[in-house]
Amino acid sequence: MKRLAAIAVAAAALHAVPAGAVEIEVGYPYSHLFDVTYEKIMESFKKEHPEIEVTFRATYEDYEDGTNTILREAVSGNLPDITMQGLNRQQVLVEKGIAKSLEPFIAKEADFEKDGYHKAMLDLGTFGGEVHGLPFSVSLPVGYYNMDLVKKAGTTALPKTWDEVIQLCQKMSANGVKNPMFWGWNITGNWFVQALMWSQDKPIVEDGRFTIDSDEGLVSLETMKKLFRGCDMQNLSWKEALASFSAGEIGMMFWSTSALGAVERAKGDFELKTAEFPGIGQKPKGLPAGGNAALLVSTSDDPERLQAAWTFLKYITSGLGAAAVAETTGYMPPNKAANEIILADFYKKNPNKETAVRQLPLLREWIAYPGDNGLAVTQVIYDGIESVVVGDQDDMKALQEELQEEVTDLLPAPAKGS
Repeated sequence: MKRLAAIAVAAAALHAVPAGAVEIEVGYPYSHLFDVTYEKIMESFKKEHPEIEVTFRATYEDYEDGTNTILREAVSGNLPDITMQGLNRQQVLVEKGIAKSLEPFIAKEADFEKDGYHKAMLDLGTFGGEVHGLPFSVSLPVGYYNMDLVKKAGTTALPKTWDEVIQLCQKMSANGVKNPMFWGWNITGNWFVQALMWSQDKPIVEDGRFTIDSDEGLVSLETMKKLFRGCDMQNLSWKEALASFSAGEIGMMFWSTSALGAVERAKGDFELKTAEFPGIGQKPKGLPAGGNAALLVSTSDDPERLQAAWTFLKYITSGLGAAAVAETTGYMPPNKAANEIILADFYKKNPNKETAVRQLPLLREWIAYPGDNGLAVTQVIYDGIESVVVGDQDDMKALQEELQEEVTDLLPAPAKGS
C-alpha cells in the first residue's frame, strides 16, 4: 500500500516521542522521490525539536491527486496541518480559504529574510500580497542521456534543439537502439506543453484567456508531433519511462530534474549525463518552474499546534531542509542559504544536478488554469496530447481548434477589456 513507505519513514524518525509532545500531520506527493528526503530531514529535525511529533499521511500519487485529496478533506473536515502542493495548484486552495496566510507567523520572525528565501520564489506562493506557501523544491525540465547509447549512434554531441533530438533518434534507431527517446508529455500539470509555449516566450494563459490558438500554440503541437513520430516514441506511463530509462533501455529522456536522484539510485551500469532542455530552433526563452510548496491548512485553533506546524514548515524550507532536497533529489533549493552556503561545493561534485541551476535565468511561472475547473482543463489537454502520442490525431490545426474550444468552455469568461 502506498501509505506504508511514508509510515515507515515516520516510524523510523519519530521513535522515543516524549510525553506531551505536540503532534502535527503532514501530506506530501511522490513517495519515490521524497521518502528519502523526509527521512533525511527528520533525522536533524527530531534532534532540534523533540517537542514536536510529525505524522506523515498517505503520500499523494501526484500533484493533481494532492489537490483533489485536500479539496475532499476540506469538505469532510479531515485536513492535515501541512500539505505540500504543486506550485501551480496553490491558488485554488487559497481562493477557497483552505490555505492559511503565513503573514502572522512571518511577522514574528525577526530574521525571516535572513534565512535566505529568494523573493522570486516567495512570489510563487504570494496571493493578494500575502505569503501562503513557502517553496520547498523547484525544478526545471532537462535532458537525461544514456551516453553509452548516444555513443552507439556515433556521437558524443548532445542536442540543443528538437530537430537535433530527432536526428539523434534516427541515428540511434539505425544502430539498433529500439527505444531512442521518451519525452515527458504526461508529466503533471501539462508541464511540458507549457515548456514549449514558454520556450517561445508565450504563456499558456494570458489575461485569463487560453492561448493554444496562437501561432506559438500551433508550433508547440507540431513540435510534439514531429518528436513523437520522428523518434517512434512508445506510449509509456511516466513510471514505466523512468524505470525503462534507469534500466538502460531508452537513449534519451526529457523529464523534470526532480527525478535525478531516483534515477541515479536505480540506474544500471551506464554513463548518465544531463543537459539543458532543447529549444525550438534555438535556446528556450523561458521554462516553467516546477516543484511544490508547503501550505498551512490546519483547522486547529490550538496555538501550540499551529506554532509547531509553522516550526516544521519553516524548517523544511530553510537552509538544512532545502539542502536535503538537493542532496536526495534533483530539485533545486529555493533558498539562498542552501545554495550559497550549505551547498557551496555540492554542485561542483554533482555536475548532473547543476544542469537545472544553469537554467535558472529562464524560470517562468507554472501557470494555474483559473477558476474551479483547473483540474478538468489539465485533463482535457492531457487527453488531446495523448491522441497524438497514440496516433489517433495527425491534424494539429484541428487539435488546436478542438483544445481551444473545450478549454475555453471550462474557463471563466475573461474580464471585460482583457
